[in-house]
Amino acid sequence: MPIVCNDLLGKPGLVIYQDTEAFHFSIDSMLLADFVSLPVRTKWICDLCSGNAPIPLYLSKRTQADMIGIEIQKESYDLAIRSIKENHLEHQIQMKLGNLISISNEIGKNCFEVVTCNPPFFKMGDHQMNPNDKLAIARHEVYATLEDIVKEASILLNTKGRFAMVHRPDRLLEIFEIFRTYHIEPKRLRFVYPKADSPCNHILIEGIKDGSKGGLVVLPPLIVYEKENQWSKEVIRIYNCEKE
Repeated sequence: MPIVCNDLLGKPGLVIYQDTEAFHFSIDSMLLADFVSLPVRTKWICDLCSGNAPIPLYLSKRTQADMIGIEIQKESYDLAIRSIKENHLEHQIQMKLGNLISISNEIGKNCFEVVTCNPPFFKMGDHQMNPNDKLAIARHEVYATLEDIVKEASILLNTKGRFAMVHRPDRLLEIFEIFRTYHIEPKRLRFVYPKADSPCNHILIEGIKDGSKGGLVVLPPLIVYEKENQWSKEVIRIYNCEKE
């Protein structure tokens, strides 16, 4: 397993360990960690499908809340533990190895103010699966479906808790339906575009458990690249963990 240590963020100086043959964290995780609302009262955050923990690591720059990441792949879990120790965040971030389905039985029900997830985007049978098992698990719903994830998030959250997720725009209607099935009312939505003239390729969505019906706010679009494939000013701000 070839391991590299990369910078996770610019100015704050966080680092993250990655397996060059496995699924690397991507800009998706950074955008989600910047997007999610963190109410002042937030004490506990759970990150599902945590991988090597880029979202909890990033959130450590935004909040003093305690966090727990759930990851099913042992290699990614081990890298997350290594990164947490390297950044001296053992006091704030824990990791749990296992399937997220029914994880609430182990870590608690109705007790998290915020749950985040950068999930596998593709259903089984959709798109060709990577022959690398690690990559296949990260990209396809091998161990947990979208419904499994939203259901567990709802169980983990307390009333008025927030669930934030990054996903693909082609599944947006399905996401709305599943959110409401499990009593999470969509409240914030943002479309992400690689370039200003490109189709949307990701969405950021946040809902509130037992929130009042309606009131969805669609935020301005987020453009990742400007001219000459340079990151936009907003993406640079996000990677530097700066406030708007």
